[in-house]
Amino acid sequence: MKKNVQRLLTISILTSMTGAGIFAVNKLINASAVIRNALHNKSQYFYDWKFGRIHYTIEGSGSPLLLLHDLSPVSNSAEWKSLKKHLAKDHTVYCMDLLGCGCSDRPKITYTNFLYVQLITDFIKSVIKQPTDVITSGLSGSFVVMACKNDTSIIRRIMMINPEDLAVLNQIPDRRSKASKFLLELPLIGTLVYNILNSRPNIDLAFTEKYLHNPFHVDTELEDLYYESAHLENGAGKYLLASITGKYIYCNITRALKTIDNSIYILQGDSEPRARESVALYTSINPAIESEIIKNAKHLPQIESPEQVLEAVNIFFAS
Repeated sequence: MKKNVQRLLTISILTSMTGAGIFAVNKLINASAVIRNALHNKSQYFYDWKFGRIHYTIEGSGSPLLLLHDLSPVSNSAEWKSLKKHLAKDHTVYCMDLLGCGCSDRPKITYTNFLYVQLITDFIKSVIKQPTDVITSGLSGSFVVMACKNDTSIIRRIMMINPEDLAVLNQIPDRRSKASKFLLELPLIGTLVYNILNSRPNIDLAFTEKYLHNPFHVDTELEDLYYESAHLENGAGKYLLASITGKYIYCNITRALKTIDNSIYILQGDSEPRARESVALYTSINPAIESEIIKNAKHLPQIESPEQVLEAVNIFFAS
C-alpha cells in the first residue's frame, strides 16, 4: 500500500514538472516571437465586430478596393505590402487582417466559412459603406464568393489569386479531422504542437517550398511578420489552425459560382500545384470567369511578382 502511494506521488510530481516545463516553453516561444512588435504601426484602425476587434488600414482615394489575405495563423495583411501604395493611386484601399490573423483578435471559437462571410459582409456595410471591388488570396476567395451569393449588393468585381482548389473546399469534418482539432485545442500539448508547427524554421520552409517559386526571393522581414502573427495572444492562433485542420473552414462554393453574376478574374502562379487544372475547373463551372497564369510564381505572386500582378489588376479594374 505504501509503495503504491509513493509511486502515485512520484508520477504526480513528474507529471506536474512536465506540465510546468511545457507551459514555460510555450510562454518563452510566444514571448520571444512577438518581442519586436513589428506588426503594429501608427496608421491602425479597428472595427469592433461582434466576435472581436478587426484591424485594418486605409490608403489612397478613389473607388473602394478591399484586399483580403490568405487564411492561416501566420497570414496577415502584410501580404499586400508590395501592392498597396500602387493601388492607392487610383483606389481607396482597405486592407484587413481577418479574424484570427495579424493584429485582429483571436477568440477561442470554431472558425467557419460562414463566420468569414459574415465578417466580410458586415465590414463592407459598416466600414466601406458602398459596393466594393475585392482582391482575395487563397482561401479568402471562397468567403467572397459566398458573400456575393448571400448579398448581391455589397461586392462588384472579384480578383482571386490562387483560390483554393474546389475539391479541397468540398471537404467536411470527419473523425480524424475532429480528433486533430481536439488535440490542437488542448491547453499544454496542443499549444506545444502548434508552436512546433509554427516555429521559425517551419515558416522559413513554408516560404521556400509552398509560397515562393524562387527560394532566393525570400523576404526575411515578411517572414518575421508571419512568425510574429502566429504567436500573438500567446499562440491563440491555434484555434484557427484547429478549425482549418478540422475542415470546419471549407464550404462547397460550386452552386454559388454558377449563380453569381459578378465579374471574376483568377490569377494563378504557374508553379502552384494543379494551377491549370484548378483554373479549368473554375471556368467549367462559370465560363464567364477570366484567368491568367503568372510566370515564375507560386502561392504568393503578389510578393514574388508584384509588377505582373499589378498590371493584371490595373487592366481588370479599369475595364
